[in-house]
Amino acid sequence: MSGLLNQALAEGSIQLHAQASNWKQSLELAGAALEQSHRTTGEYTKAMVAAFEELGPYMVIAPGIALAHARPSDAVLSTGLSLVTLSDPVPFGNVSNDPVSLVIGLAAVDHDSHIDLMAALSELLMDVTKVNMLLQAENVEQVRTLLG
Repeated sequence: MSGLLNQALAEGSIQLHAQASNWKQSLELAGAALEQSHRTTGEYTKAMVAAFEELGPYMVIAPGIALAHARPSDAVLSTGLSLVTLSDPVPFGNVSNDPVSLVIGLAAVDHDSHIDLMAALSELLMDVTKVNMLLQAENVEQVRTLLG
């Protein structure tokens, strides 16, 4: 399952110890990593921010973890992920799970193609030890090794 995560994280999709001062910058970092890895266009990043502005901090799916995403659209070039660790945690406005220090960007070409990817991601995020190792990773190779 975890090999799937490494495949979903294309070259340029991982950013470690990034600086963000608020939720919007955090989402923009995740979106930029999706763009840099050629999964999406800049329109998708704007759509992720708009979704958050419209629907609130529902993207904060677990303590310290946000899953940034928007609806499938022409702005998604291929299904994939980005992974951003923040050097300083950022509040998203989710009382139960703030502040956020891990932002995962998800782009999907349709409503079904990312089901296996979500299962693998869910398995990873339920492992507190692995999440802590991700947050402490010093380089992309450590992340890729962790994801197997």
